[in-house]
Amino acid sequence: MRKFLASIILTSFSAFSFAQSLDEKIGEAMNTSDWFTLDSIYNEAPKDSISEFLEVYSRCLIGNRFNRTDISIPAFAELLNTQSLDMGNLVSSAIMYAMDLSRVGEYTQAAQMLTAIIDATKPHLKDSSLSTLEQFATLYSALSNYNPYQITFEDNATGVIPFKYGKIGPEEKQQVLIHLENSTINGIDADIIFDTGAGVNIISDSLATQLGLIPLDTSFEVKGHELTKGRYAIAKELKIGNITVSDVPFLITSISTNNAEVDKYFKDFNLVVGCELMLQLKDLTIDFQNKEIIVPSVAPSRSDEKPNMCFSSGMGLLAMAIIKDTPLNMIVDTGKTDYATLLNTFFEKNKTYIRKHSVKEKVRTAGIGGVNVAKHYRMLDTKLTLGGNSVIVPHMFISPNDKKLTWTSNNVLGLNSLMLFSKVRFNMVDFVLTTEL
Repeated sequence: MRKFLASIILTSFSAFSFAQSLDEKIGEAMNTSDWFTLDSIYNEAPKDSISEFLEVYSRCLIGNRFNRTDISIPAFAELLNTQSLDMGNLVSSAIMYAMDLSRVGEYTQAAQMLTAIIDATKPHLKDSSLSTLEQFATLYSALSNYNPYQITFEDNATGVIPFKYGKIGPEEKQQVLIHLENSTINGIDADIIFDTGAGVNIISDSLATQLGLIPLDTSFEVKGHELTKGRYAIAKELKIGNITVSDVPFLITSISTNNAEVDKYFKDFNLVVGCELMLQLKDLTIDFQNKEIIVPSVAPSRSDEKPNMCFSSGMGLLAMAIIKDTPLNMIVDTGKTDYATLLNTFFEKNKTYIRKHSVKEKVRTAGIGGVNVAKHYRMLDTKLTLGGNSVIVPHMFISPNDKKLTWTSNNVLGLNSLMLFSKVRFNMVDFVLTTEL
């Protein structure tokens, strides 16, 4: 995408220096995946001062990253019908377009659009791109036979999902995960992990069989530490607290790191619901004091409030935060059991302070397919501002070498940091995260 956008910018300059600098700013925001800056620039700029391609592509990306499907769906249709795209940008745009169609339940349209693109471009597609398009087309075609994410609240009352903390990892680290209580799948008790860092719902093969999921004729690649294979299945009924969700898609994959010691603890991730379900519930507040997740039965309407949360390029929930007076965008991940991991950009801005207030140590991270060990700094007692409030975080890990972190390209905020607040609310309509002390 980077080279393509650069060529578009260079060939679409007008005679006005204001328009030229605006296109450059928009192109830079796209190239660096800085969606908050892109949103601000686009909304403040006169639209006739932006080149035609960047104007329509901005609407595509803003709608996709901030869950504004009313903006992105018509923008993607316009992009594909009026703009000339290279194969790489065509594939990525088609996948985002199909994803947004699926978010509003248009699975048939998503599958048909992807199939049409495959038929029109197959001789020119790389094998990897063709495989990706075919995987999504097959998935959406299979899901069109169901009615995913139909949600009902018992007696139309406010949704209340009780949870408990379950220990994970070595005892001395005192790490926990959120386990949803009073949960069943197809009427069978289920131990479900609530993981805001999971882009899709995940289940192991053995549990999918045990809980009676309906397998779909699909195949999917799962990216963790390593690539692994998966396939989709449908849970006809998911009950969490007093909320019932029907036709819930789950990705069946091997929940393994291929490390015997780590896998003793990793089995806790055999059944996970994540931000795909959060999108459908629309508004969730994690009440850490009372150990429950609150979901209003009537979702809030879209407001003009400026978002402080968006989807990352990998479809994780990315929120604005401030750490030691440094603004950062961070993946909010309740499946990450420590406080935080910060990347090299933070290290470069604060290296003198970090070296004085940190200790060096090796950190082992685990994900589907593998385990990674890298040298980190552990920075002590640092101020974090998130969602309008501030807390002191006992320690954070800082990686001065991002390339060693194969599992993420973003700063990550873990469950331990979130638990320093009494409540964290995810408004998935406005994409605004707020906190209470």
